[in-house]
Amino acid sequence: MKIYEFTQAPNPRRVRVFLAEKGINNVPFVQVNLATADNTKPEFLKMNPMGRVPVLELDDGTYIAESVAICRYFEEIKPEPRLMGVDAKDKAVVEMWNRRMEFEILSNTAGAFRNTSDFFKGRIPQVKEYGEICRNAAVKRLEWLDTVLADREFIAGPRYTIADITALIGIDFGRTTGIKIQENQKNLARWHQAVSSRPSAKA
Repeated sequence: MKIYEFTQAPNPRRVRVFLAEKGINNVPFVQVNLATADNTKPEFLKMNPMGRVPVLELDDGTYIAESVAICRYFEEIKPEPRLMGVDAKDKAVVEMWNRRMEFEILSNTAGAFRNTSDFFKGRIPQVKEYGEICRNAAVKRLEWLDTVLADREFIAGPRYTIADITALIGIDFGRTTGIKIQENQKNLARWHQAVSSRPSAKA
């Protein structure tokens, strides 16, 4: 078993933090350099035709791409601590909030970076105006998330879950394009400090 990733990309970090929370530290990581477009080479595309990281390779030769799918695999083989819900209702609530963090936070911060950063210049179609739309949307969503966290400790309720991981990665990645928690967003700042202080955040 091994995971193909690129340490600077946000989605591989989601998996690393998830594994760290699980206490799983025996899965080797293989670096796929996105800066040199190694993810577009035929040998990698055989593993993931989408050309994205991370990719989990199982011992039987199965390849699993998409960070949440990889996390789901590890949640099933090592249920505790439960990061994706404890019963039918809780699993649905965690999934709901994780999807919100994906669409509203991570997708917007990533969209801002993909469409405005020189990292992707000449490699993918970039629309600077759309990047700014994503950036403005992310800023607005941080304002909204601050209000959500006014009455709860974590994103999906009283426990730390994958929704917190996704939000953390999205917010941290936003710094690449100047998207930051504002001084008046006290609830969001309190939450961010708490989750950033967990050992897993350094993964």
